[in-house]
Amino acid sequence: MSVRINDIAPDFTASSTAGEIRFHDWLGDNYGIIFSHPRDFTPVCTTEFAAVAQLADEWKKRNTKVIGVSVDSVGDHDKWKRDIEAFGGSPADFPIIDDTSLTVAKAYDMLPAEYYLPTEGRAPAHTATVRTVYIVGPDKKVRLTMTYPMSVGRNFAEILRALDAVQATDGVPVATPANWTPGQDVIVALSLNDAQAKERFGDLDVRLPYLRFAKRPV
Repeated sequence: MSVRINDIAPDFTASSTAGEIRFHDWLGDNYGIIFSHPRDFTPVCTTEFAAVAQLADEWKKRNTKVIGVSVDSVGDHDKWKRDIEAFGGSPADFPIIDDTSLTVAKAYDMLPAEYYLPTEGRAPAHTATVRTVYIVGPDKKVRLTMTYPMSVGRNFAEILRALDAVQATDGVPVATPANWTPGQDVIVALSLNDAQAKERFGDLDVRLPYLRFAKRPV
């Protein structure tokens, strides 16, 4: 069964570079971003972990915890962190999960339907699909997912923008248009008629009967 938007994010207990973590307890009342990787000491993943480390202040501003998942051991993670920090110039203070058992990868349906995983000599290609991003809300529900091939580095500016959009629309009858960035107008949900929308959001910019823009209240 795949992990879908609005599903409760699977809970798990695992060892990590920050000690043992029970995911739901660790998340608490924060938003969370899980980003997974097929192996330590791989080139694209090293650049991605460095990018996450460089955004530490941005995650904090958004009340968001980030956690990495890689299919190697905590010992390997600790060694790899030195390369990540040397490359990116920022401390990688977020936890990295030990998923040598593939417990998290399987719980989050990151592996293909048919897969063969050798007990020895496992290469990144065997877990190539473990390249997924999940944004999880404080209620532990999955808000957004993104999956990438091994050859395509993730754009964390876009992940940050997507997080902003999720937070801007969470529990509010609005949506964000294409290429939206914080501060721009939002789309009013069709669940509100014009009178209700004006009462809640003020003046509307009606482009089409079903496409109405408004300023989102701060």
